[in-house]
Amino acid sequence: MEQLTAWWNEAVGRSYALKLLDMHMRGASQVMLQNNVLTGLLFILGIFWGAAAAGNLSIAIGAIVGLVIATLTAILLRSDEASLEQGLFGFNGILVGVAVPTFLVMGPATWFLLIIGAAFSTIAMLAISHVTKLWGVPALTFPFVLTTWFLVLAAYSFGHLPIGGMGPPALPSPLAQSAPGIDLSASVLLSACIRGISQVFLINNFITGIIFIAALLVSSRWAAAFAVAGSVVSVIVALVLGANPSGIGAGLYGFSPVLTAIALGSVFFEPSWRVALFALLGTIVSVIAQGALDTAIAPLGVPTFTAAFVFVTWLFLLPKLNLKPHGHEPVSDGIMTGK
Repeated sequence: MEQLTAWWNEAVGRSYALKLLDMHMRGASQVMLQNNVLTGLLFILGIFWGAAAAGNLSIAIGAIVGLVIATLTAILLRSDEASLEQGLFGFNGILVGVAVPTFLVMGPATWFLLIIGAAFSTIAMLAISHVTKLWGVPALTFPFVLTTWFLVLAAYSFGHLPIGGMGPPALPSPLAQSAPGIDLSASVLLSACIRGISQVFLINNFITGIIFIAALLVSSRWAAAFAVAGSVVSVIVALVLGANPSGIGAGLYGFSPVLTAIALGSVFFEPSWRVALFALLGTIVSVIAQGALDTAIAPLGVPTFTAAFVFVTWLFLLPKLNLKPHGHEPVSDGIMTGK
């Protein structure tokens, strides 16, 4: 693997076309806070598999369009070269590209919205990074969250942006205290854990989740381990708290905790038993935050996306605790940079 990486890096240095491909693949990998070309390629493969299985290839096409538009926007704006090479302007764009076809019906106006949103996600990344840099924390996926809230909320105001899998706005109501008939078989719980990982890209597919785990293993065994642990913990906590069974089964309580577990357990701190406990607490809080934000945003009729991950991870990084930082060199936005 090291020889392959060295060969690829040498080839990238000789070809601008390969350099562009490299930064796009790294941009895809940065969604789960990795910086690895093969990881990004496998993430895209997983997106295509999930989109095809759902019968909505617009999701996969949107992912590519969002990734390319966001990255090219950063290039045209002459953004920081090191950040470009590490894919730090692509990951919000690819998420925008996945989200729009997931929640809106695609047509000429919706594709226009997606392209504008992907370009804007780069502006949002630059703006938010300047602010969060003052706090010593990264922007994470907040540019994606903010951008996509704008896009999907706008659909309620424009007749040429038909709504698909979203809404309607509704006032929250307490969930029933008991849910008889919940299938707690091992196969269902395993499926829920795997789907929690696939839902990081808003995809509800078991095979996609497996591909994503393999993609993380290529980059970091610790990242893969914390992703799986984060999803397992999210399912357990959601069950203990009596969350909606269909939401648990679809992995909807897992994607933010998965990202929080990866970030706290293997990216911003050197893995250790103290860091593992710290990440465990953050993961549990992310499940609770997910439920809280779902309730808070229900009257708007839009998803929370990865807002729970962003807010919880910010709060766990801001205290600047005496935990050993990870050995890789962080850039200004704090995402991992090691090749």
